[in-house]
Amino acid sequence: MLTRDQLLAIFRQCNALQRGHFELSSGLHSGHYFQCAQFLQHPKLAATVCRELARRFVSRKPTVVIGPATGGIIVAYEVARALRGRALYAERVDAEMQLRRGFTVTKLDRVLLVEDVVTTGESARKVAELVEAMGAKVVGIGAVVDRSGGKVRFRGCRYEKLLELDFEHFGPHDCPLCNEHIPLTHPGRPKKGMFQEK
Repeated sequence: MLTRDQLLAIFRQCNALQRGHFELSSGLHSGHYFQCAQFLQHPKLAATVCRELARRFVSRKPTVVIGPATGGIIVAYEVARALRGRALYAERVDAEMQLRRGFTVTKLDRVLLVEDVVTTGESARKVAELVEAMGAKVVGIGAVVDRSGGKVRFRGCRYEKLLELDFEHFGPHDCPLCNEHIPLTHPGRPKKGMFQEK
């Protein structure tokens, strides 16, 4: 079992806990950012952390683990590997989550939803709605980090997070970091010019 101090040590060692001025995927701004990819790039650490998340859901007997793209893909894979289930990921298409690439679930499936970081819980809720509309049962929602300050709740569903971080965040129009003219970083987006054809 990993303790809070052990998790924090792993994340600090990998530079996953960052300070600056960030725009989160929710559109909110923060002076802190948890960049899960910084530790997920290390397979041994990713497996260790995700095994701990999987351990908390063994009794729920999930058959499928789904993570929202892109942050949840590796987490879903490693948690599914620990639970010996299938690993899928959902993708956002026109603001809605979809299972693509031939992925599907049925009424026989017990689905565990996992995220790298939860801020508002909106992605997980949308994936849960999608899965339930396909007839499968959501047996739990797990996150490596909850940065909502304990505000996120999932009605009628077991929710487990490995680490809770209470980072202050602001709307873009009342952000003190913007008022101080600190450059805004978009950590989840590619830099301009990347992936463009030459």
